[in-house]
Order: sequence, then C-alpha cells, then structure tokens
Amino acid sequence: MTAASVPDKPALEGLEAKWGGSWEEAGTYRFDRSSSTRENIYSIDTPPPTASGSLHIGHVFSYTHTDVIARFQRMRGKSVFYPMGWDDNGLPTERRVQNYYGVRCDPSLHYSPDFVAPFEGGDGKSTKAADQLPISRRNFIELCERLTIEDEKQFEALWRTLGLSVDWTQTYRTIGPDSLVTSQSAFLGNVERGEAYQAMAPTLWDVTFRTAVAQAELEDKEVPAAYHRVSFLKPDGSTIEIETTRPELLPACVALVAHPDDERYKHLFGTSVRTPLFDVEVPVLAHHLAQKDKGSGIAMICTFGDVTDVVWWRELDLPNRAIMGFDGRIIAEVPEAIVSEAGQAAYAQLAGKTVFSAKQAVVELLRASGDLIGEPKPIVHAVKFFEKGDKPLEIVSTRQWYIRNGARDEKLRARLLSHGNDLEWHPEFMRVRYENWVNGLTGDWLISRQRFFGVPLPVWYPLDAEANPVFDAPILATREMLPVDPSSETAPGYAADQRGQAGGFVGEVDVMDTWATSSLTPQLAGGWERDPELFDLVYPFSLRPQGQDIIRTWLFSTLLRSELEHGMSPWKHAALSGFIVDPDRKKMSKSKGNVVTPAGMLEQHGSDAVRYWAASSRLGTDAAFDPMNPTQIKIGRRLAIKILNASKFILSFEGAADAPVTEPIDRSMLAGLAAVVTQSSTAFDNYDHARALETSESFFWTFCDDYLELVKERAYGETGPAQASAVAALRTALSTLLRLFAPFVPFATEEAWSWSNDGSVHRASWPTAGELATPEAGDPALLDLASRALTGIRRAKTDAKASQKTAVSSAVISGIASHVGLLTQAAADLQAVGRIAELTFVEGSELAVTSIVLATVSES
Repeated sequence: MTAASVPDKPALEGLEAKWGGSWEEAGTYRFDRSSSTRENIYSIDTPPPTASGSLHIGHVFSYTHTDVIARFQRMRGKSVFYPMGWDDNGLPTERRVQNYYGVRCDPSLHYSPDFVAPFEGGDGKSTKAADQLPISRRNFIELCERLTIEDEKQFEALWRTLGLSVDWTQTYRTIGPDSLVTSQSAFLGNVERGEAYQAMAPTLWDVTFRTAVAQAELEDKEVPAAYHRVSFLKPDGSTIEIETTRPELLPACVALVAHPDDERYKHLFGTSVRTPLFDVEVPVLAHHLAQKDKGSGIAMICTFGDVTDVVWWRELDLPNRAIMGFDGRIIAEVPEAIVSEAGQAAYAQLAGKTVFSAKQAVVELLRASGDLIGEPKPIVHAVKFFEKGDKPLEIVSTRQWYIRNGARDEKLRARLLSHGNDLEWHPEFMRVRYENWVNGLTGDWLISRQRFFGVPLPVWYPLDAEANPVFDAPILATREMLPVDPSSETAPGYAADQRGQAGGFVGEVDVMDTWATSSLTPQLAGGWERDPELFDLVYPFSLRPQGQDIIRTWLFSTLLRSELEHGMSPWKHAALSGFIVDPDRKKMSKSKGNVVTPAGMLEQHGSDAVRYWAASSRLGTDAAFDPMNPTQIKIGRRLAIKILNASKFILSFEGAADAPVTEPIDRSMLAGLAAVVTQSSTAFDNYDHARALETSESFFWTFCDDYLELVKERAYGETGPAQASAVAALRTALSTLLRLFAPFVPFATEEAWSWSNDGSVHRASWPTAGELATPEAGDPALLDLASRALTGIRRAKTDAKASQKTAVSSAVISGIASHVGLLTQAAADLQAVGRIAELTFVEGSELAVTSIVLATVSES
C-alpha cells in the first residue's frame, strides 16, 4: 500500500468495505509461521461462537475486547496467532434446524437421498413437534450441516465488518472432519488411561430434548409448587407425617430419613413404615443432610426426586425403584416392591401420565384414602432446569459416558486448582469463581448426549449369545479409523452383517456433549496430532478470552482436558468479559427477549463507533446498553470523525516530521504524549484496554482543542525553525496518536495513516516514549498552563461579547512565579492565537487573565 492523497471531505462511511478488502488482499493479519518462534508468538484461543441463529450485541462486546489485545500485541512485534472457530454441533443447532425446516429426527427411518424439507425459514409452523416432519438421522444431519454453513458465512461477514483482525485462513468447525478426529482421538486417550468410563447411574434428564444434562449446564429457576403433608403407617398402627412437593413419586419411595440428632425421630431409626396407597415397607434412616427445620423434619427418599435423593440413595445403599420414563411420563411397568392388589391398582391410575397429571391423581387418591393431611400449602422454590430447557429436569437411571474431573479424585482436583492458581486472571477476582466451581464438584463430567448432530462416541459393544450388549467390554475404534460413526460403520474385527446379531456387535448411537469438543479448542485450532510443528509453536496459548458466565463450562473443561492430555494449563492468561445489560440492568439474553442484534447498529453508527463503546468497558465489568440512546457509541463516532479531520488538518501544513523540535511548547506536548504512551502501554500489558483508551483519548482532545489551536498560526507561518518545529511536532504526534488508537478504531486510523504512510498502521510498531524524546527535555506542565491561559483569553473575549477573532491591544496574565516563568516560553503562540499585540505576565495568587483590552476598529 502506498500513501494516498488526502480527500477533500474525510468520512467514515464506506471505510469497512474499503479496508476490509485491502487487509484481506494484503494478508495484513495473516499468521506467518515461517518467521515465528515460540518466544515471539502470541496465540489466542478464540471463543468459537455457536453457529445457530444470529450474533448479538454481547458477542460484539467481548470479541472487541479480544481484538484490541490482538492488535496491540501485533504492533508490539508479536507474531499473533488469532484463529476463528465455529461451534456448530449440539442442541442449539438441532433446535434451529427443527424450527427452520419444520422437521425432527427419527433414527428409525431410512435415509432418503432425494429428501426436500417441507419449508425453509422457520416461520412458526414448525414450533410444535407434532407439526414437524420426521426424517432419518442422516437427512437431519445433512440439514444441520447446510444451515450451519450458511449461518457461519453471515457470522464471518459481520466479524469482518466489525474489523476483527482474525487470520481467516486459520478457521475450524467443531463438527468438521479435523475436529471429529481430534475429539474422538482425545476421547480414546481418556478411555485408555482410565479417565473416561461408562456407568449406569441416576442422570439429570431433560424430558423435552430427551437427553442427559451435565452439572455445568444446570440453571436454578424459581417455580410455584406446594407442600403435601402425607401420613405413613408405623407397625403399631400409628402414623408418621412427612411433607413433600413430589407426591407423584410415592411409588418410588425407598426410605424415610431424618437428621441423626433429631430427638423426634431417633427412636424410629432402624424401624420401618409402610407407604400410603402402595403399601410398601420402607426403612426409617438417619443422614446428616436431612433438615430438622424443613417441613416435619423427616423426608421421604424417592428414586429420584432431586439430587439430594441421589446422594441419600448412594450413601445409604438403597434400592432403585425409578418410575420416570425418558419422556417425562410414569412408566407402565409396576415396581417389583408394589405387590398388593390395591397398590397395583393405584399405580395403574398413574402409568403413562405426565408429572403434572400424575401429581393430581396421587393427591386425589391420598385425599380419598385419608392419608393427605390438610390441603396442599403453596410455595415457591428453586428447581433445576437444563439451561436451554423450559421444563424441570427429572432424574432417570441411564447408561452414560463420563470423564473424571476431580470430583472424586483429590489429586486431580488439587492439580486443577494449582493450574487455576498459576493462570493470570484478568480481572483477578474471577479466579475465585473457578476455585469455587472446582471445590463444589459433586460428580464426574457426563459427556454423552442422546442427540444426533454431534461427534459420535467411537465405541461399539459386543453382543452375547442372546444378542444383549456387553457394556463392560466396549470395542474402541483404532486411531486409523477416525473419524468414525459407529451407528453406521462396522466395528473392528467384525463383518457388517454381524451388526445386531447374537455374537456380533452394536454401535454406540450417543454423541459427545458439545463441551466435550469445545473443551479441545486449543488442540483444534493449534493442530494437535494433525500439525505437530504448529502445535509446538502456539501451545500453550498466550490467552483465553471468554465470557464470565462460562468459567464453569468452557474454561474449566478446557483446563481439565489439557491436564489429562498434556499435564499442563492450556494458556498463560485468561481475560473475562462482563455482561451486556439492558437499561433496567438485566442481563441481555435470547431467552429474556431483550437481545439487540448488531448489524443495524454497525450500519447506522459505523464499526469504529461500536468498537469504541465496547472497548470503553474494562474486563469483568458489565456494560449497560440502551439501543434508543447509545451515548457511548455516539461519542465513539465523534472521536473517529475527529481523528480523520485532525489528521487532514495536520497534514495540510508544509514541513517534515523529522525536523528539529526547538520550541518549548512543542517539546512540552511531546513530553506529555510520551507519558501517555508509557501509561497506555502499561495498561495494555496489564490487560486494561479501557484504561489505555481513556488515557489516549483524554490527551487527544487536549491536543486538538488546545495544542493545535496554540500552534496553528506558527505552523501556517513563514518557513523557519519555529514553523518547522511546530510541523514536526504535529506530525510526530499524529503518527503516535494514530498508532495508539489503532487497536480501538482500526478503520479511521488506517484511513488517516494511509494519507502519509506506506503500509498499514496495524503492521506499524507500537509507539515508545523514546520516539518522542527531544534534545532538550520538554516540561509537560507548560502545555497545561498554556491551555489554561488560552481558555482564559477565550473566556475574556466571550465575556466582552467579542468574537474570538477580535484583535487585542493588550492582555495581562497573572500566576504564581513558577507558572509565569514557564508560561513566558509560550508567549508568542498565545499572542498569535489570541491576536494579542502586547502580552504581559505578572505574579499573582492563581493563573488568570486579569486584564484584556480589545483593539479598536482602526487598530484591528
């Protein structure tokens, strides 16, 4: 790129298209492996946005934070590895495809090569499952592939408009072939080392999506419920009363439990009671988790009402009488423990009912039998939901795959905490959130999902003589087979016609949790096993930027996988962005319906303005956004326009940037700017981009409003040392300021830079204080004093109801001796800009214009 001419009327409009194309053509942000060493690389484990739907303002906020860091490091001389991934597998994509095409997956159906979706666009016809056309798994996955690719194109276009300095040759998809190989290979390593295992266990289950849910995906929501007081029959004919919000689970009751120190029930421990309606004998037991002050102080343990039931069931070694089906309905099969005719008849009235209907039925039965004491008491309590679901989770017994995460391994937990302690957190207070999560883990990471569009678990199971799967002897794929889909490909050592046959095999149909792939983003982006040379260069990564809300999921799971695979932390720094909140201080999210999409904003205000708004917020700090009055964005646009106009103005002066800077006010300005460079650089080094922006911006407005005004007459004047000094100082300052602002407003700075420089400002070196040094050191206080004096002169003219162009016969400026002595060095510039014929300085108590005499018409 060669220096361009300065336009007559600089404008922000069109700069995104102009420079976006230029950067791509020139490879401005391309990672050059050939010239990179481990020591000079700055690698970023960029968050792969979920490619299902549209980006929102929160994405613009956090990704801008990452980009300003990347741009700063690049200008600092680092070889920046800044890839982009797309998180395109998982439940959000499946839901979008269902609604967009009006279909749902039915794995029992055969593939149709000529399938055409009933419609496209998600116009609302497909919101109910009953209205969705069932299609084969393969047809469904093909639609997922098609839609995510289209979404990703739109996402990339928006990121380019925003000016992300991503290397677009370094991209990946979490469902792409390379990602499949990486995810499956890592899983096989986990199995081979004993870190991954399969177990039949109580599992948090979403009945809408019919899939298991991990601890990290839970969300507590307040919902209405009611306490039901129910009597159990003791052997002596008397009763004991419990209170429950889940009376529909009475058939699944396996014990009553009270606190070991509860005097009311101590005498009952070791005895048994019989359940109402179903007449099943259950023991009365003690456990420290029972709460004396909750309800009647004694609770029923059911398999399973909540996670506490699971703890009691496991620690008290109780039987499993699960009655909840995967569809959220009561299963038809009567629990073996219910043997009485009346009990079986009561159960028959529940079979096949939803939780809601079964609860109503049990309450009516209890009321009729006299075992319901009083009427239900309404309450509101917290219930666990899948973060993407809208119905309370149930707990069902399923066979699932898990990865050990330190919940039951103190040595692993200690290593994970040690990695968290060694990691540099920005801001530092986010560290405790990670530590709290690790210390609060209660179970290993459930990674299998009963979904379709995901990374297949590379496992088959042998079938015994009765064609039953032998789950304890899984058949693992070989590395050479990857990527592999066991649901359609043959197990090693078997023939295809042995699928489903006695003595043959059956393929695993579950897929991995999307986080099980996303937790490998350093490996995916860095080319682990695929490109060892690249991986050795970039790993461990320099930075993990992300939102604070996914510390427990993405950050933790990535750190876990890195510890298991490499025995080390995957990054050196973690940068956590805050939330975007609406004017009512509520977090913006799709589920709340208060999300703002950025495309219109970028078009209306310009990318630099939107980036300025985002960069004005520190890491870890929530930012309020009012789309009806985007004040910060308007300020950012004003700054970007001022950069263009100031650059044009400065470049209009004739002179050279390398001329000697001889005048005290010029040296003062450069000394002040040198301090700004130091402060901004330090702020960036501390991952405080907002402070870097604030420091540079504050100086810039003083520079434009005061220094430019003070020296413009001299810069326009006759050629000589004083004029050359002004022009050199102005051009030096412009070069420095454009580079200081380049990470924040890349389009305006690139445009202005191109008017007097070859190459891109984004490949220019970051400014240093040494560049601004002059043979004789300047005093930064002089510019401040001169600015205050100029303000006084302007105010005096305004008070006299005169134009700022009005000539002044004489003026007197007073101040303390040291100030007056310094100000005399700027006398000529003050006289020129103030049109003052005679300027006098006197000692006084404070800096002020104490006298001003306007020139007469004849004088002027």
